[in-house]
Amino acid sequence: QLQLVESGGGAEQPGESLRLSCTGIVLIVDDYNIAWFRQAPGKERGGVARITLGNGFTKYADSVKGRFTISRESAKNAVYLELHSLLPQDTGHYYCAAAMLDYVLGPAYDYWGQGTQVTVSS
Repeated sequence: QLQLVESGGGAEQPGESLRLSCTGIVLIVDDYNIAWFRQAPGKERGGVARITLGNGFTKYADSVKGRFTISRESAKNAVYLELHSLLPQDTGHYYCAAAMLDYVLGPAYDYWGQGTQVTVSS
């Protein structure tokens, strides 16, 4: 059963911005550590950003630090990933994932959405 749904992907030019949303279906995002992952064509899926349950500590991959921001909006049962100063290498399928344990940017999350595509090109 799908627990998370992503939205907000699209095609943008380098330097532009996007906001991705991850909404819990039955799952309550406040009860989980939530992370965003991306998979570029021909590459393995890798962690991009994470926000912890409770205190909301964040962690970012070096490649997106200073450009991406992860945040949580409890009232909408959603976690967002804001992407700024987009680069062509940000192209990929973006997934959100949830886990009770904090796997930081590792792959062992329990629940996954189906993802949303981000394409950055001029």
